[in-house]
Amino acid sequence: MITTLPGLYLVSVGVVKPAAWLFGWSGSIVCSTGMLRFINLLFGVGNVYLLYLLFCRIHQKKAASGFQRILSTLALAIFPVLYFFTFLYYTDTGSTFFTLFAYLMCLYGNHKTSALLGFCGFMFRQTNIIWTVFCGGSVIANKLSEAWRAELLKNKEQKSLPPKGWFSELIRVFRFLVEYAASFKNLTALLLLTWPYISMAVVFFAFIVLNGGIVVGDRTSHEACLHFPQIFYFFSFTLFFSFPHLMTPSKIISFLRSVKRHLLQYSILTIVSLFLVWKFTYVHKYLLADNRHYPFYIWRKLYQRHELVKYVLVPVYIFAGWSFTDMLKSKSIFWNMVYFVCLLASTVPQKLLEFRYFILPYIMYRLHIPMPSLLKLLLELAFYLLINAVTFHFFLNKTFQWPNNEELQRFMW
Repeated sequence: MITTLPGLYLVSVGVVKPAAWLFGWSGSIVCSTGMLRFINLLFGVGNVYLLYLLFCRIHQKKAASGFQRILSTLALAIFPVLYFFTFLYYTDTGSTFFTLFAYLMCLYGNHKTSALLGFCGFMFRQTNIIWTVFCGGSVIANKLSEAWRAELLKNKEQKSLPPKGWFSELIRVFRFLVEYAASFKNLTALLLLTWPYISMAVVFFAFIVLNGGIVVGDRTSHEACLHFPQIFYFFSFTLFFSFPHLMTPSKIISFLRSVKRHLLQYSILTIVSLFLVWKFTYVHKYLLADNRHYPFYIWRKLYQRHELVKYVLVPVYIFAGWSFTDMLKSKSIFWNMVYFVCLLASTVPQKLLEFRYFILPYIMYRLHIPMPSLLKLLLELAFYLLINAVTFHFFLNKTFQWPNNEELQRFMW
């Protein structure tokens, strides 16, 4: 039934075996539930430090104060879905640790180390290969951004006016990419920079061929499909957990103005979204059967109330998606392209609506938005503390039993 590679178990052996030898502890102690959960607690402490280093690297001193970076670190360190599983023996905390570590090394230009750490993340969860590709893609995006700025400067000096409108801009970017890729010199430079990540991608494809797929263990319950509404669920998830940043009055007014200005485009987007919800909504058997998890109750209490609910929520999805992309507009168009490709790759193929799958794309988004004000950060921190208090209370104190099963069941993400 275990569908991930044994990264967590290998690390656990690497910690508990020396502890048993050093302190003379018996196997029943070093392999106890508490000791195994302690492994994730170590990863959790590491995540706090990595998040702080990433905030310092991404948001330089001029863009954010030290206090803002500390508050952002604390808020993301207690991000409810990740924080909850820090105290259980799940792969999420270690998976996040190695992915964040790999991205930090990538930002500092240590690409071989980054790829190696990406392999460690892959050993915790196979889909982490997407974030190794993201590291390589962000390197390429930086190089493209440099060349794009040079192109814009050249056009400015020649006093050639750029075409107006988003479609014309898109065509212009596409032409630039074609011209850039047509240069052997450019491709060679990118290959020399990103070969460690390319090597990891080759290892991943070799694994898929040898394994006969990405899943190990119970494949029947983890089949890939084109579940496009997953991206809508992710946007809604982000809107909820990031509401101090995404649901401000100014954001709502800007969105309504945008709809008014581009009514035709939003109408087309709505029709496409309705079609995707209609044709590509899948309901996993676990979502309907496992009443320990919160998505079960969200689905039953909201989506199963009426057949039309999933269509009525489309305007909410569009606002959530607009607000999400608006927060990332400070990043280059090439970085956004890489991020959104990785976001789609990590969410859409998943048949099961599982909030844990959203942890890494959410953290990457939260790391890169402009540094929020102190008030918003304090509100975010208080909101996360409240959610954690409620979810821990339910887990510890609101136990229940299944029919014909004596074990206590607990509510969890």
